[in-house]
Amino acid sequence: MPLTQTPEELSAWLRLTLEPGIGAAVARELLKRWGPPQQIFALPPQVLADALPAPLAGRVAGPPSADLSAAIERTLRWAEAPGHHLLTLADAGYPQALLDIHDPPPVLYVAGDPTRLAHPAIAIVGARHATPEGLANARAFARHLGRQGWCIVSGMALGIDTAAHEGALEAEGTGGTVAVVGTGADVVYPARNRDLSRRIAAAGAILSEFPLGSPALPHQFPRRNRLVAGLARGTLVAEAAARSGSLITARLAADTGREVFAIPGSIHSPLSRGCHTLIRQGAKLVESAQDILDELQGTPAAIAPETAPDASLPHDALLTALGYGPVHLDTLAARAELAIPELQARLLELELQGRVVRLDGGRYQRRAAP
Repeated sequence: MPLTQTPEELSAWLRLTLEPGIGAAVARELLKRWGPPQQIFALPPQVLADALPAPLAGRVAGPPSADLSAAIERTLRWAEAPGHHLLTLADAGYPQALLDIHDPPPVLYVAGDPTRLAHPAIAIVGARHATPEGLANARAFARHLGRQGWCIVSGMALGIDTAAHEGALEAEGTGGTVAVVGTGADVVYPARNRDLSRRIAAAGAILSEFPLGSPALPHQFPRRNRLVAGLARGTLVAEAAARSGSLITARLAADTGREVFAIPGSIHSPLSRGCHTLIRQGAKLVESAQDILDELQGTPAAIAPETAPDASLPHDALLTALGYGPVHLDTLAARAELAIPELQARLLELELQGRVVRLDGGRYQRRAAP
């Protein structure tokens, strides 16, 4: 994406967000009162004192400190590298979806393709310490929705987030995936997701509102959740405890008029309680990705014809092993010679395609051809 602002303009935007004592809320107030940052920094201290404490107003009216100038220069150099972008509220490429939230960040840091931020998106979030079934659900839903052209947004945390990003990458669809991180865009957290981070930047985008080098601090992750919810037309909670950050994301989505979806689970599982709470509060219960597509009225764009089945997922062989009568999961695992987690993932894919139905008691049955 070509730059739409000069280095001088970008420097002023960066100073506005990096100047000690000016947070995002104060920055937005200054922008509202006096216009672009270059105009703000040109004001005399007595005018700035109407909105800022006198010492801060004097500092803002003067040149930036040496440390601040160095930080701005480092950021501008970062943005010159291929695949690195800065988007400000004055930039034509700033995602419209985030302008609809009440506190859009003045500056966004993007590693990857910034046009992904404008693609119709669905957020998938959930527990870090997810169950195998929860991980399989997140991965399969993301893969199926990705193949329908939706961008999958999540937070690159361990557990459900990671599974959602991986499912979207497996889809190789037009939507891709966006990871909204609670650190600087140049910081990989958790460290074990380094390879995933690289793949997301290559096939989608990593997004942050925090300055480069920002470490993983607890208070930053709830803040990033509003961007996850804000970018998406709907948020799916795949698995969550009763007190979970995923519920914050879901509440933020509902507050901004977005749809909220939840996958139900066992009444005995602590990681189903958050989803059940959301359903009681009005979230839409979903059993398949098609339920989400029906609610959001289909695909965001024309989709290419289905390709041949992936050879790594021999569905025909699995359907043959399933037969036509109800079969317990353990029995099917023995027939198909598959480990339970792998078998569950493949069965879920077949469920999403409408070729298999899950019955009570851990049994599965092949659907009759239409």
